[in-house]
Amino acid sequence: MLCTVLAGVMALAAGCGSISESGVSVKGALSLIKGPEPPEEAAGAAEAGGANAASGEGTPSGAAGVSAGAEGTSGTAGEDTGTAKTLRLLNSKSEVDQPLKDLAAAYEAKTGTKVTVESTAAGADAQALLKGYYLSDNMPDIFACEAASFASWDGLIADLSGEPWVGDTDASYADPESGAVLGFPYTTEAIGLAYNADILKEAAIDPASLTGPKQFREAFQKLNKMKKKLGLTAVSGYCAEDQNLYWSTGNHLFGVYLDEGLARDDTTYLDLINSSQKLDPDRALHFAQFVGLLQSYAAPKLLTDGTYDDQVRNFAAGKYAFIPQGSWIGAMMTGVDADAYEQAGNFGVGMVPYAFEDGMDTILTNSPSWWAVSKEGNVDEAKDFLNFCAGDEGQKILAEEAGFVSPFRSSTYVGSDPFAPVIREYLANGKTSSWHWMELKEGIAKNALGTVFSQYARSKKMSAKGFTYALQEAIRKYYNKAEEDAQ
Repeated sequence: MLCTVLAGVMALAAGCGSISESGVSVKGALSLIKGPEPPEEAAGAAEAGGANAASGEGTPSGAAGVSAGAEGTSGTAGEDTGTAKTLRLLNSKSEVDQPLKDLAAAYEAKTGTKVTVESTAAGADAQALLKGYYLSDNMPDIFACEAASFASWDGLIADLSGEPWVGDTDASYADPESGAVLGFPYTTEAIGLAYNADILKEAAIDPASLTGPKQFREAFQKLNKMKKKLGLTAVSGYCAEDQNLYWSTGNHLFGVYLDEGLARDDTTYLDLINSSQKLDPDRALHFAQFVGLLQSYAAPKLLTDGTYDDQVRNFAAGKYAFIPQGSWIGAMMTGVDADAYEQAGNFGVGMVPYAFEDGMDTILTNSPSWWAVSKEGNVDEAKDFLNFCAGDEGQKILAEEAGFVSPFRSSTYVGSDPFAPVIREYLANGKTSSWHWMELKEGIAKNALGTVFSQYARSKKMSAKGFTYALQEAIRKYYNKAEEDAQ
């Protein structure tokens, strides 16, 4: 039966692209292949075209882009060892793999319940992997899920509304129709233009003065002239490679166009795309010009062919004054890149708004994803683990080891992550906008927007207006195809 379903899924992929792109839920995709849907407990499907997920036949230790504990895992969600349950957690943030394993070890020491953490590689399609797991009856008990992906798991995720931590946060994910809490918020992250505070101080540039495109251009010009003195390879550590970093440009950087400078509940530019597939001409042009500034002062090789690891390590080593990334890079700077960061003097960091129009003064903050609990797994044990994570001991590990900024009001822990105090200051001052890119059509960054950012970076002829036009065309075509596939 598994092979039959796989063949059907691949046929679906050939006809309309991925399940996530077509708007078909996991259960719905299976019904297209098999006919009437089986009982909820037995329903299963996979990411159409999710070759990476299927290649491991649903086995975490063999699946592409996943690292698990030393013992590996097999079988369906969690295991009953006879004395205690084993939970599995699929983590989509590889940079905090070890801290999460430390969290799991602390929980096992306290409760006897083993939690195996499996981490996907940076840029890997976690949803495709999950759908492969679901198809082979191998779902983890807890898995990371972004806002746009919850609909794919309709009816398959446990309701967390009654859990004690729900009243301690405003950041949980709630179903937009029923209001049921489906996602546990494990951190708050920020998107902004990160900078090396020591470099700016030596160049006598006050970050607070960077309030518009004119000020940024003048600062970039000054830093560029001082590159040798400051030990810089480039002013901007911008990378627009689209095979592995599409999420950085197509999600996060495009999210700046959607939300920069707006109130958290302002969806003006998201609504314009979702209703008519259009960009605001003036705002989009100003955004395009700012992206052009970032790439004009970037290291050429990094710009078009670099990797995430290259980008972050070089910033940690003091080679770039600015890096268009998010607060999550702090975990890498103090973790895998700690040697480079130490040699560079463990410099101070900060984050300024992407002020592509005068007066923009917010950074973008949100939970990047949430931990959801599979109904088919060890639900009660998974809920107990999440309660531990929201409690004092769990919050201490998540803040001080993983570097997470807590979304819980009762937590007083501030991690050693260099960006943690930066985010807290913006939050305290009410200078944050939301992440509405998460409400675009799923898969648009990977399959449309990331490519356009890469083309802009590689082209010597594409103007800011040309980039704006290309973005709008990519959005229009992607949305139209999604509508056609859904019919």
